[in-house]
Formats: sequence, structure tokens, C-alpha cells
Amino acid sequence: MKVTIDVDCTPEEARAFMGLPDVQPLQAEMMAALRERMMAAVGDMDPDKMLKNWMAAGSEGMEQMMKFWSDMAKGSKR
Repeated sequence: MKVTIDVDCTPEEARAFMGLPDVQPLQAEMMAALRERMMAAVGDMDPDKMLKNWMAAGSEGMEQMMKFWSDMAKGSKR
């Protein structure tokens, strides 16, 4: 025997029926705080600082990487 029950309700009604808390206000608050932090971080972005963070060794590291790939292309051993 198989019984199927279809319930037509909104997510809010389902949460209330199951006794789950409404977290929408908390979610809105958290998203607003996250947005503020992200906007502050984007506002402080300086291209020079970003490149220094992304390439820790700076131009020296880039030169070493270029030499490495050049040596690899030539087939020389280090």
C-alpha cells in the first residue's frame, strides 16, 4: 500500500508548521554586514599592494619564474 500526500504551502508556512525558526532577519543582517566589509576591503585596494600580495617575492620572483620557464624551454638542467 502506498499513500501520497501533497501539501501546498509556502516555505514560511512550512517552517511555522514544523516549528523551525524564521532566520530571514538574521540572514539579512549578516548579508548587510558582509556587504559592508567587502565594500570596505574593495575601497582599500591599491594595485601596487595587490601585486605585492599576489607575487610575494615581487619582481625578483617573476624574473626567477621567467628564467625557470626559459631554461625548461631550452631543455637545460638546473
